Amino acid sequence: MNNKLLTAGLCVAICMLFAFAGSLFTPEPGSWYYTTLNKPAWNPPDWLFPPVWTVLFVLMGVSLSLVLNVGMQQKEVRAGVMLFGLQLLLNLGWSASFFGLRSPLAGFIEILVLWSGIVATIVAFGRVSRPAALLLVPYLCWVSFASYLNFTILQLNP
Repeated sequence: MNNKLLTAGLCVAICMLFAFAGSLFTPEPGSWYYTTLNKPAWNPPDWLFPPVWTVLFVLMGVSLSLVLNVGMQQKEVRAGVMLFGLQLLLNLGWSASFFGLRSPLAGFIEILVLWSGIVATIVAFGRVSRPAALLLVPYLCWVSFASYLNFTILQLNP
């Protein structure tokens, strides 16, 4: 098997492992916490979140693999991979904060830090691979939207 393909598969698998870990905090359909939160009329339907996040985590894995394929001996690659790992942990932290702790405030603080981590990762990846950086732009856009949604939910649930 081609090493680049194997790297991409492993990177996607790692990202999907984090996606699964985050889903452990997500409430079951009809759970009291999430269903009792006041949400804006423009809140996406619940069924939309799993496919969107699946696509985003696949793009994240492919992006990581493009950077890793340049070689860990390069300082820029190591820095980018460290930032990627940090933002992956922060992504998991948002699920734990918003759903696990049942705290829109903690989730909002966490997602602001996550957003900054994604931007830093895009900048770092851009120094190594422009396509890798561009693959993270949809993720940044979705987290930007999710940040606004989280802020709105926080405002509607003082």
